[in-house]
Amino acid sequence: MNARRSGLDLWNRAKEVIPGGNQLLSKRAERFLPGQWPSYYQKAEGCYVWDTSGRMFVDFAQMGVGSCVLGYADPDVNRAVIAAVRSGSMTTLNCPEEIELAEKLIALHPWADMARFARSGGEACAIAIRIARAATGRDKVAFSGYHGWHDWYLASNLADVSNLDGQLLPGLDPKGVPRGLIGTALPFSYGRIDELEKIVADEGNSLAAIIMEPVRSKAPPAGFLEAVRQIANKIGAVLIFDEITSGFRVAVGGAHLTYGVFPDICVLGKALGNGFPISAVIGVRSVMDAAQESFISSTFWTERVGSAAALATIAKFERDSVHEKLIRFGGRINRGWAAAANEHDLEIEISGIEPLTHISFKHDKPMLLQTLYAQEMLEAGYLLGASVYSTAAYTDEIIDKFIEHSTVAFAEIARGLASGNIESRLRGDVIQMGFRRLT
Repeated sequence: MNARRSGLDLWNRAKEVIPGGNQLLSKRAERFLPGQWPSYYQKAEGCYVWDTSGRMFVDFAQMGVGSCVLGYADPDVNRAVIAAVRSGSMTTLNCPEEIELAEKLIALHPWADMARFARSGGEACAIAIRIARAATGRDKVAFSGYHGWHDWYLASNLADVSNLDGQLLPGLDPKGVPRGLIGTALPFSYGRIDELEKIVADEGNSLAAIIMEPVRSKAPPAGFLEAVRQIANKIGAVLIFDEITSGFRVAVGGAHLTYGVFPDICVLGKALGNGFPISAVIGVRSVMDAAQESFISSTFWTERVGSAAALATIAKFERDSVHEKLIRFGGRINRGWAAAANEHDLEIEISGIEPLTHISFKHDKPMLLQTLYAQEMLEAGYLLGASVYSTAAYTDEIIDKFIEHSTVAFAEIARGLASGNIESRLRGDVIQMGFRRLT
């Protein structure tokens, strides 16, 4: 019955029966195109998605929130998963694939000795923090970037509700997080070693961990990662690189491998299983062994599908040099955006690593322009957000057509700016960024 209902109808109903409408903030319709976004799918293959009304779209938005780097329903990964299901995905005994996966990840990261597995990025970060606290006997964490929804992270906003605004998601209210955690999660800005040094001056002997993304919207400033590594060594804190998003996009393994700076723990997710739930916490033995001194355990971390999917995904990355395709495709998109903007005298900013590129419009009301862009591209058959997670399922022809349609959309934006009334061209509400309670 649901397959015959429009995505808009389903989303409106979802907000009545599911708090927040769905399970992931990043998939809310209001973040893409309020009142127009299809929201629900019935089929996905390659870089194509069919909504519940049967309309086909090319996904230039999130590709499963960055998880499907090989494309939707990749036949090689699906084949491995189907074989795992047919062999029994869960039993009283352990699946041998998790040992094979641990050995593979350690081989890809020669600095690492051990691995633990989970099924989502947020819980993997929480595991990493628990291990760091167990290994050091300390409580406090210095962090930069976004690291999930768990108490240890949201505790930062107990001290100041705006602490997380510059880390990715503004407006996060820490309701439900125990007040006793106040002052345990301390933010610093990416690239600002002085901010980390200030935290260390105040809290150095109390820091269990420094957790950060090794690369964010741009490459790390010269010497930044090295300086963070030196600080962690000096104060005896565990250095954790969160590569849930960046992992496998610029190198087979983690982006930190390209910079030659190695953490004590690295967290991997998203691209690891091409859409099947699997995440990994890898690290040096002296730190990882502390997991045995705490209780870190879950039934569904032992199922077979995640490990099988990860092994198949990594094999394809190694065989096809997938990361090189992602970099090349992202670069082509960037150049296309720049040329289209120049043609129509629009000011834009392009940021992010090439496989995960981001566009923003330089305007006093940028979301108006972003909304019109998304609207015009949806009409042309594209799912589009502010960020494009490139996938190996793209082709040069698909990207050429995307840039061609983007150029047409930019022309409409330029006409709207010239008229002085962008709003009149919108068929729904303006995109909402950050976190807002749905009504």
